[in-house]
Amino acid sequence: MGAFEYRQAEEIRDTLAKWGVRYLFIGKSGAIILGYPDTTQDADIFPERTPANGRALAIALRELGFDLSINETAEVERGKDFIQLKNGPFDLDLIFAPDGIERFEDAWDRRVVVEGFPVCHPNDIIASKVAANRPKDRESLDRLRGFRDYWMQSPQGRRPGHQT
Repeated sequence: MGAFEYRQAEEIRDTLAKWGVRYLFIGKSGAIILGYPDTTQDADIFPERTPANGRALAIALRELGFDLSINETAEVERGKDFIQLKNGPFDLDLIFAPDGIERFEDAWDRRVVVEGFPVCHPNDIIASKVAANRPKDRESLDRLRGFRDYWMQSPQGRRPGHQT
């Protein structure tokens, strides 16, 4: 697979909105949507873990072109902590329980919306990477913190509710 592209984020945003899925972009793909100058190989989303949201998400994933097995469908519907999908038009990680974030509702209340993209606040993206403590996350933390500090001083980061 190639690098995550804006077009893929648009497809995710539009299809999940059509089915009423509550989710947030998280990880490096979320940071990229906010303007972080880097690349990633997949999109990471943090869906709300409810039965209705899981059912809607499974439908939306099929519409996006993911070939979900019966087992994968059940995992999506019940909100398994982490699901890595490589059986569609692009790689997608579903992270129902990201490290460093206690509750979806808390992250939802802090979210940033950019051109209709619901994105975790940069502080949540960083908290998740710190808590995961993987070598690749530790390697990017200084750059992410620098980006967060820059972003917080930008008009977008200073805007109440962070809506753009």
